[in-house]
Amino acid sequence: MIYLDFAATTPMLPQAIEAYAQAATQLYGNSASLHDAGGAASAYVEAVRRQLAMKLQVSVDGITFTGSGTEANTLAICALALSQKKRHIITSYAEHTSVQAAMHYLQQHGFTIARLPFTEQGVVDVAQVEAAITPNTALISVQHVNSEIGTIQPVVQLAALAKKYDVLYHVDCVQSFCKIDVPSDVDAITVSAHKIGGPRGVGAMYINPRRRTVPLFPGMTHERGLRGGTQDVPSIVAFGAAMAYYTYDLDVQWALRRTLQETLSSHVTWIEGPRKHQLPSIVGVCIEGIEGQLAMLQCNAAQIAISTGSACDITSASGTKAIIAMGKTFDEARQFCRISMGMTTCHEHIIACSDALNSLIRSRHAVQ
Repeated sequence: MIYLDFAATTPMLPQAIEAYAQAATQLYGNSASLHDAGGAASAYVEAVRRQLAMKLQVSVDGITFTGSGTEANTLAICALALSQKKRHIITSYAEHTSVQAAMHYLQQHGFTIARLPFTEQGVVDVAQVEAAITPNTALISVQHVNSEIGTIQPVVQLAALAKKYDVLYHVDCVQSFCKIDVPSDVDAITVSAHKIGGPRGVGAMYINPRRRTVPLFPGMTHERGLRGGTQDVPSIVAFGAAMAYYTYDLDVQWALRRTLQETLSSHVTWIEGPRKHQLPSIVGVCIEGIEGQLAMLQCNAAQIAISTGSACDITSASGTKAIIAMGKTFDEARQFCRISMGMTTCHEHIIACSDALNSLIRSRHAVQ
């Protein structure tokens, strides 16, 4: 199988697998227990917490481990929003499903949500965000890199805007973490291990420790009351190994993207932003007259894994949120598919993918 769905999840790095196995064998104590076995487990967890804080360039006191990026998003957004007297939130239509779920929850608890579209270039308009801010705005939540089309959002400008109006800012960095520099001067950051060669089932959030929070589930005893449950020590240790060994070469990824652009049929429309606002490894395309589901199945038959968008939206009949947020029609959205590259992707993989898609395009247009 040629794997080109790295935006959904990545194969675990050998170093992360080894770290997980060793921790599972040797660090069997509950990290909250006071005996030596618990203390040994806790020491490793705290080492990874410091490692993550250094990577994000934030205070270690603000780091909380979670069960996923999804959990990190929902907990961070709700913990910050519920702590505020103001009841207005700004986000985009194209945020991850977990962010949308948090917004729906808060809406049921008296919040008003302003959902903004993308521009034709696949990013939120900073001026439009500023225009949406009211005296009642408590929080802005706009992702760093869109998981479906790979556009990089203007997070630095949004962080400055949030400070200007004394509004909290949460940024979902699940797709950008360890690939490009993430913003540190924000109120909350969320990341996930399995996007960088770590295990599934572990993520983390940073919440500025100077900010007041209200736990989504009051009375929890772990992670400073923000999250319950015994820590998954092997997964956290493996997360640390992934952070240490994962690499992302922008030049290599841009070269792979160029190869795809040069070899893919002209019947393909590229859904992307300008270079400065584009992560090269996430490629979103619409294939004229062919549904993304069919393109995915064609590639799968050729032992090539691509996707029709975020795995969290796989059951959606309307296509990717990013396409709709850019003003595309539902028919155009259904023609969308995503090709995403990673550490092990090579030139031959891209050529094979182009060949499979071009074959499908030729056969469909021959019939027509």
